[in-house]
Amino acid sequence: MNKVRPKKSLGQHFLHDQQIARRIVDGLVIENKPMPLLEIGPGMGVLTRYLTGRDEIDLKVAEIDRESIAYLKQHFPLLEGRIIEGDVLEAEWPSVFQGHFAVIGNFPYNISSQIFFKVLENRDRVDQVVCMLQKEVADRLAASHGSKTYGILSVLLQAFFKITYLFKVPPGVFTPPPKVMSAVIRLERNDVERLPCDEVLFFRVVKQAFNTRRKTLRNALKNLNLPAEISGLEIMDKRAEQLSVGEFVSLTLIIEQRRGGAAG
Repeated sequence: MNKVRPKKSLGQHFLHDQQIARRIVDGLVIENKPMPLLEIGPGMGVLTRYLTGRDEIDLKVAEIDRESIAYLKQHFPLLEGRIIEGDVLEAEWPSVFQGHFAVIGNFPYNISSQIFFKVLENRDRVDQVVCMLQKEVADRLAASHGSKTYGILSVLLQAFFKITYLFKVPPGVFTPPPKVMSAVIRLERNDVERLPCDEVLFFRVVKQAFNTRRKTLRNALKNLNLPAEISGLEIMDKRAEQLSVGEFVSLTLIIEQRRGGAAG
């Protein structure tokens, strides 16, 4: 098998520029060796070739495409017993490695947001993510409050990770070339083990606030049935995009305290 046919249904755009592949791999910050590393969607192994056979990396890969799996088994014998076959979104990530691990990959555009929600679910295990994704999504994740691109994942990820925008990638380095620019970012777990508020309520407040982002928080959060005294607070005159991560935490704390700690 010489090549794998890119499948539109899987959002496959195969990177063929080796220099960019090396730059993505070089984006990893390797401190504890060997570093357990999960590569998502290796395809024909453009990143994998720079990750296998390295003493400082303990690599496993997750691939759903049967044709790609066959290609990897044929061309990367070192991956024997290290290929997780199936949907990475349905996999039990804590069972992939015993302890903490990092994630790398050229994320399929159609599931990149879902992958980040999976990262959030496993934030106690995932120390680092280096990935290429649609530039528009990368811009959103790295955006600061006050920006029009700042959204749900911006807040949720920045609450637990430091996000570094590494570099942009043009369409011509892929087969087939996508219709949009791409970008590479790095997420590194910060020192926040637990937020100083109810985390379930925090996630709910953030999601509800951005679901109608043009409305003030007073109107956007009506579905949460907030006590009347909260609606009168000055912060409720703002829109979701105006609040920093810290302000969302503070707002969640206020709601939690006025409700007697219930996540409702």
